[in-house]
Amino acid sequence: MQIEIKIDEKCVEPKMIIVTDKMTEEINELIKRISEQTPLVLVGFQNSEAAILHPDDIIRVYAANQKVYAVTDGSEYTVRLRLYEIEERLSSLGFVRISGSEIINLKKVRGFDLGFSGTICVNFQNGSTAYVSRRYVAKIKRVLGI
Repeated sequence: MQIEIKIDEKCVEPKMIIVTDKMTEEINELIKRISEQTPLVLVGFQNSEAAILHPDDIIRVYAANQKVYAVTDGSEYTVRLRLYEIEERLSSLGFVRISGSEIINLKKVRGFDLGFSGTICVNFQNGSTAYVSRRYVAKIKRVLGI
């Protein structure tokens, strides 16, 4: 795909034109992403209080007991979105799924231990750990360039 940007001082509002011979899945996905106005923050709940969670503060997001939780350095919050919705929102910001029930922020990872019988242990900067399920090992290795 070629990308061309023209700077025009007379332009009042940005305009995008896609020139193609046919509609493809790649173009449909691009249009979908551009047209979405999804906020890049999450709202987390603790007791009866709501808090704005910025992606840079989130270490991991996981599902357990039919609820979704977001973990930050200081707290754990329940989130009223499904895990796949959070993954869609945050995947462009360095978040990656490591199992069917967990998404991690790669910016908060200290290192990976590859020695545990086919799985990968993720060590976070705050000292906590998580494990990549076997189903996601190949994906994580691809993301990391291993």
